[in-house]
Amino acid sequence: MRVLDRLEELYAIGGGVGANRAGGSEAEDRAHELAAGWMRAAGLDVEVDAFGNLIGRSADSRVWTGSHLDSVPNGGKFDGALGVVAGIEAVERIGRGAVVAFRDEETGFHGSTAFVRRGKLPAAYLELHVEQGPVLEAEGIRIGAVTGVQGISWQELTIVGQSNHAGTTPMAMRHDAAYAAAEVAVFARRLALELGGHQVATVGAVNVTPNLVNVVAATASITVDLRNTDEPVLQEAERRLAEHCGALEAAEGVTITRRVLARFEPVAFDPDVIDLVETTARRLGHTTKRLPAGAGHDAQMLARVSPAGMVFTPSVKGISHNPAEYTDPADLAAGADVLLQVLLALAG
Repeated sequence: MRVLDRLEELYAIGGGVGANRAGGSEAEDRAHELAAGWMRAAGLDVEVDAFGNLIGRSADSRVWTGSHLDSVPNGGKFDGALGVVAGIEAVERIGRGAVVAFRDEETGFHGSTAFVRRGKLPAAYLELHVEQGPVLEAEGIRIGAVTGVQGISWQELTIVGQSNHAGTTPMAMRHDAAYAAAEVAVFARRLALELGGHQVATVGAVNVTPNLVNVVAATASITVDLRNTDEPVLQEAERRLAEHCGALEAAEGVTITRRVLARFEPVAFDPDVIDLVETTARRLGHTTKRLPAGAGHDAQMLARVSPAGMVFTPSVKGISHNPAEYTDPADLAAGADVLLQVLLALAG
């Protein structure tokens, strides 16, 4: 299966453990050069736009597919890369459409955002991706018809307390930045459980100063990742987090400042594209499920300006952004086939 062979070639770029193709890195450049060669071999006209997005076009390029080739550090083999590699195969086989490898998806969808802003938009866009979550595998489903992408709120909180001796400072007289950071982390998890539904919350990065065993922490920096498919509920989560931080400031004698790292509203995919993915998969004999995407994808940028959708294939144990990321070859083949057939239908 040529798709698997090409995924292996991409995986070898960057060195180290797992995929290491950070956006803007020499490794991402090499991945784009490799994919450009595959596009030319498929008979596509290749161009690189002003932001560095790699585009392969057939003569009739109204309908687009693709994804990204950058990765998180020590990432997986399939995230992003599957959509580009399978997209090249599909466009070559049907002789219509265009395939794009967007730049720097992982740190904020920079390539797809720039692409949308330039105003030259496809008639439709479809992206194949591994689920990166456990739902499809757990339920024994082969194809996910993605209904939309969760809204994302990323923020960094900087907590300033007072450094002091761990043995001589009474508990009631401390201004402990590390304690305040821990309180935020516990609150974020409790908040997600209380709101329920698709609400999730993650404290993913924590840095404490001076980071010594016998010193009360002077400062702490943490990130909070809030996501929901419902914009009003996501706003409620943001509001309640801000209120909790205010209460912590008063109770612990610390100051907490907030910096927004990224903010995207939830996106709903085109109903006709969702229906087409679902009916096509069933016609091909695959079990299907409609579900939202928990992770962000380039397709959510395209969906703001063009009819768009996504096809999911299962991720074993839901593992992603990890060298252990794996999808069975039979599921990859099924996803690639659904992608091809839906693109063919969209191209008319």
